[in-house]
Amino acid sequence: MASASEQAMASLNFGVLAKATELKKRIWFTLGALIVYRIGTYVPVPGVDAAVMGEILAQHGGGILGMFDMFSGGALGRMTVFALNIMPYISASIIVQLMTAAIPSWEQLKKEGEAGRKKLNQYTRYLTVLIALFQAWGIAIGLEGMRGQFGAAVYDPGWFFRISCVTTLVGGTMFLMWLGEQITARGVGNGISLIIFAGIVANLPSALVSTLELGRTGALSTFFIIFFLLAALAIIFVVVFIERAQRRIPVQYPKRQVGNRMFSGEATHLPLKLNTAGVIPPIFASSLLLLPATIAGFSTDPTQEGWLQTISAMLGHGRPLYMGLYMALIAFFAFFYTAVVFNPADTADNLKKYGGFVPGIRPGQHTAEYLDRVLTRLTVVGAFYLCVVCIIPEVLISQYGVPFYFGGTSLLIIVSVTMDTVSQVQSHLFAHQYEGLIKKARLGGRGMPRPR
Repeated sequence: MASASEQAMASLNFGVLAKATELKKRIWFTLGALIVYRIGTYVPVPGVDAAVMGEILAQHGGGILGMFDMFSGGALGRMTVFALNIMPYISASIIVQLMTAAIPSWEQLKKEGEAGRKKLNQYTRYLTVLIALFQAWGIAIGLEGMRGQFGAAVYDPGWFFRISCVTTLVGGTMFLMWLGEQITARGVGNGISLIIFAGIVANLPSALVSTLELGRTGALSTFFIIFFLLAALAIIFVVVFIERAQRRIPVQYPKRQVGNRMFSGEATHLPLKLNTAGVIPPIFASSLLLLPATIAGFSTDPTQEGWLQTISAMLGHGRPLYMGLYMALIAFFAFFYTAVVFNPADTADNLKKYGGFVPGIRPGQHTAEYLDRVLTRLTVVGAFYLCVVCIIPEVLISQYGVPFYFGGTSLLIIVSVTMDTVSQVQSHLFAHQYEGLIKKARLGGRGMPRPR
């Protein structure tokens, strides 16, 4: 059953947007920032032949480089200043989040509220710089050894190129991190998520055109393309439904007295999402599985047979071993990351501290066991859902040759970011409408005659 706030937000008329001046400024700022990001994905790194880099990426597009190029909106393939994109910051955020569960002092910072959160954000920025330096140095060294049909990838290799390349790539990542924080503070939605969203969406038109071109040339039948588009809409509907699904555990707070005032007890709920881990499990699983293919493509001659080539061939897209390991790793990381982001014992202790309890369950350890049992069942369903969504593109690419990364990580990111942004827009509209009602009530109160 929907809550009162959800019912009120559902009844909002988006015609209020014309009067919400503050919201319009935020939307225009967000669009302007994303345009700046897209322009930066076409500014090349000095001293690099983009044609050679594009040729090399086409050869190794099935590895981890192809996934990073998808997240960066093609910036890696063009070797631009935003080639690293925001991925070092994402990696640093995940590492800091995992370390808070392992380091007691960091876990204490997490519980200190706003001050602790600022301290952890500072650690995340420092770690982002270190990761970006490491990745940029690896790219600079790797570029100097790359050659294609058009010649060497670097015009003038040497220390000057390495330093300039590292400075450019790290500076681009730092700028994107700052831009994402500005979007979060002065725009609409989560800035970091919107930057990744813009990179993925930028590749969708070309992928759709390629699919339609295959239909025009007869490589794909018209019936299959129509079925493909209808299936895409159906799966998007399922993803939205699952991402919004939650198990609401009832929580009751007893009556309490503060001074001479008596506060009545209230009933609320603890929402547990069906997919608590979000998009992290597919990213981790695909990164691990794509590493062998990436290393095999760059370390040895592809024409020679070796154990690394054998493993990369067995772990190729669409192979049974790849799909089996992919689903197993997704399920593992779904349970692992859920255990990191949600601690049933801490939640039960917080409920007990403030006098809350789950009806029919004793506070403390019994509540923690109950929450853990419910969360485990939800994670089983969530892991199965992630496996199904992520296996669909592998089947389409390997069996039908569809050049369209449909489903999987990209679809989950697009749907999640869209839902979060729309929710924030609705919240701003609701707040604006609420402020208008307050102003009308005050004006009405001033105009009423005073009683004698």
